[in-house]
Amino acid sequence: MYTLTLIRHAKSSWDDPSLDDFDRPLNTRGRRDAPFMGRLLREQGVRLDLLVSSPARRALDTAREIARQVGYPPEAIRQEPAIYEASPGGLLAVVHTLPARAHSVGLVGHNPGLSLLAQRLSREPVPELKTCAFVRLAFEVPDWSAVDEHGGRLLAFEYPKKYPKARRLSGST
Repeated sequence: MYTLTLIRHAKSSWDDPSLDDFDRPLNTRGRRDAPFMGRLLREQGVRLDLLVSSPARRALDTAREIARQVGYPPEAIRQEPAIYEASPGGLLAVVHTLPARAHSVGLVGHNPGLSLLAQRLSREPVPELKTCAFVRLAFEVPDWSAVDEHGGRLLAFEYPKKYPKARRLSGST
């Protein structure tokens, strides 16, 4: 079985209009939500064999926080330029090239592509992924190249605002 965790980057800052979209950092809420969602993944028993991220700053910062929380070495995060501004088809092409030895993969990216990919792959309806939301899908396939439309069994759909603000702020999950 292969498990794919699609993670939308945490909330980013628009404070500096001189920054290129690619270089926008996380804002205060994003810096709070990313570790919280990582702890939630850890609580759900997620162990990643591979974490792949868009190289955009907000996505990579989110990936690093997730990695720290789930015990994945941040320096081992694979940056994949094809994820930035990718269509669902482009993201699926990235999934199809994942190594077969990596049975549990996290992919950190952007909307609208990430939400559309989740909806395309899941057998069940999946709402739009808000910032820092994740969806986990399980596939009974021989390898990643066999992942196809509506082949994923929905394991989890989580987002920060699903949890009380006090719980998110306290650092406990």
